[in-house]
Amino acid sequence: MSYTHKLAELQDYSLGNMHQYFEMTLYTALCFMLPIILSHPQIVVGIAVNAMLVLAALNLKGYKLLPVIIAPSLGALSGALLFGPFTRFLLYLAPFIWIGNAILVFSFKLFSLRLKQNYWLTLAIGSALKSGFLFLAALSLYLLGIIPIIFLTAMGVMQLATALGGGAGAYAFQYAKIKLTA
Repeated sequence: MSYTHKLAELQDYSLGNMHQYFEMTLYTALCFMLPIILSHPQIVVGIAVNAMLVLAALNLKGYKLLPVIIAPSLGALSGALLFGPFTRFLLYLAPFIWIGNAILVFSFKLFSLRLKQNYWLTLAIGSALKSGFLFLAALSLYLLGIIPIIFLTAMGVMQLATALGGGAGAYAFQYAKIKLTA
């Protein structure tokens, strides 16, 4: 079994398969629908989506993570609302957004669940890695003349803020969930 596969199997606390499928469906639906329903402001949508990503990292195992990682950008593309006339440029960024989401998810799997690091340190590291990766991807695409400059802020500072905000919200939700089920 590969290291990545072992990492993907970690959970904050044990959840049965049916419970995981329920949470996977809920997180995926929210990640897909929120960019369509809320559309703007990006900070609100981003915080909610990042909260779902962190909750998925803490609660889901293996392949159940994939729909949650992919759904947000597909929702934004389907709604064609998030960036208005710039939504078509999101097509170029979608694979990088998937990787950025996976970076955040696997940061939690590695630092929090595997290495038992402090939640807030894990959130800071994961948020910085995700936003740094997305900014560098957007900067590269901008320098190649593929996307407009507006995406540099959206894929940099805004990603950092929404990942941190989403992680804080996920912490409160996860803590309450554990207390209620204990």
